[in-house]
Amino acid sequence: MRFSYSTISSIVATLFASSLLASNADAVVPTYKPYEGKISEDAFFEQFDLGWKSRWIPSAAMKDDKLSYVGEWAVEESFVLNGVKNDKGLVVKTEAALHAISARLPHVFDNTNNTLVLQYEVKFQKSLNCGGAYIKLLSEKGLQYDSENSLEFSDKTPYVIMFGPDKCGADNKVHFIIKTLNPKTNEYEEHHVKAPPMARMVQTTSLYTLIVKPNQDFEIRINGVIARSGSLLNPDDFDLVPAKEIIDENDVKPENWVEQEFIVDPNDTKPEDWDENAPYLIPDPEATKPADWDENEPEEIPDPTDLKPEGWDDEEDGFWEPVMIDNPECENHGCGKWIRPKIKNPDYKGKWTPRKIANPEYKGEWAPRTIPNPDYYEIISPSDFEPIGGLGFEIWTMDDHILFDNIYLGHEISEAEQIANATFIPKLNSENELVIMSDPNVEKTSSPDDPYLQSAIVSDMYEYALDNIGKFLGDLKYYVADVIEKPFETLGQRPGEAFFFSSVIVGTIGTVVGFWTLIINLSLSMINSYFEDDKTAYVGPSSSVKKNTAKGNSKLEVIEEKEGTKGSKANETTAKKR
Repeated sequence: MRFSYSTISSIVATLFASSLLASNADAVVPTYKPYEGKISEDAFFEQFDLGWKSRWIPSAAMKDDKLSYVGEWAVEESFVLNGVKNDKGLVVKTEAALHAISARLPHVFDNTNNTLVLQYEVKFQKSLNCGGAYIKLLSEKGLQYDSENSLEFSDKTPYVIMFGPDKCGADNKVHFIIKTLNPKTNEYEEHHVKAPPMARMVQTTSLYTLIVKPNQDFEIRINGVIARSGSLLNPDDFDLVPAKEIIDENDVKPENWVEQEFIVDPNDTKPEDWDENAPYLIPDPEATKPADWDENEPEEIPDPTDLKPEGWDDEEDGFWEPVMIDNPECENHGCGKWIRPKIKNPDYKGKWTPRKIANPEYKGEWAPRTIPNPDYYEIISPSDFEPIGGLGFEIWTMDDHILFDNIYLGHEISEAEQIANATFIPKLNSENELVIMSDPNVEKTSSPDDPYLQSAIVSDMYEYALDNIGKFLGDLKYYVADVIEKPFETLGQRPGEAFFFSSVIVGTIGTVVGFWTLIINLSLSMINSYFEDDKTAYVGPSSSVKKNTAKGNSKLEVIEEKEGTKGSKANETTAKKR
């Protein structure tokens, strides 16, 4: 058997944590007790205790005369952060394999005019790098489900709902998929929730709950907190309802259709006195040279204290030139050639362009007409799902030891919440205590009643950020799809979303560009500093340093005429070389 790096790391971490917990585990870990609360007669609840083998049957589906689902299943305790002693769950035992197992419901589950509540626990004991952990509600109508043909449970088995986490690489989502019969084509179609939330990638137990109400509202809860909600009838949440009208693909824009709103005024001509070549700045005609300005005195002189070192050899070290300093004679008046300062040219007009006027032939932006959708069919109550006869896990995963427990399917939200309060909350509290014991530096949060850890809060913040990023990207994807499909209608009816998405994208790009510009500028400054230091001549063995900026046999002076005010320096020595 070949183990991945992540698998080995998980095993090592688990063994280390187990050794730390061995002496104190009994003090914090409660012992499993079956849930004793009332369960409705038409509900299904599985804790994987006595008799589970009679209810759950691994798939024996074949493909090309070979077993398709070779992954093994077991019911056992968690081997990492086991929060409840003797509490067992259904565990995926084989890595990099297909797994399938299903159970028949004791009664056909009918959700007509009712609420559907699906809830179960997932624990990624060795993390989840690539794989699914979702559950399927199987169709009674399409399958005629019984214990015999459940042996053939596979990806071809008709299902009504698929719900739960799925992750591979950067793709992380909680599926909510509804499969319905299209009366137009008489074929089943999958409908996915838009902008699904992200799954929790932690080694503690997570609780996933799906609620679909008869008013068509739905909720996806993670650990009891609503992570996604909406309506089955809202096209922004689901694609269940076909559009009544679609764009006529055969409609084409007339050749004489004018979309240009403004045109150049043909009667507008450039004035004769318009000078496009007039400069923006001109020398100030009213400026005069100050009376004390000395053009014969240079702005810079050689430093009289910078003497040629005794060991300097002109042939080997280059022609010696002392450092130049500001001329002290010019401290109180200007020196060098005086240049008249520049001012804005009052005659400057720039390049002439003709004015524009409204186009008399303008007809507006063209859009193809819409026609009735031939594939449209009315859906009044999509929550009236097809009767459900069973449920199961049909997954592929690279990671083993995924644990499922406390599966509930019923009509009562309060019933699911009572089960979670009695089973999930104590288990999570105990697992968090084990996290603290495995790392004494981890402390509880400031509230003594808060069961979560500081480390868990940081993880939640990270997941919350990723969740919102994922939701934003999902919303953007569907908005762009709507714009492509119905550009004018979408932009006209939802301009706020266009402004929001463009603002976020531009802001993000600006931030990234600004960050890398800062990094590049800092790098260039360090490089320039390095080469400037390389020009420094160290004289003698002492720590004193003297700069020699002219180590050449000749020197080049570049004089620039600069815009400025009275008294500004006019001679700028920009380069000297040997």
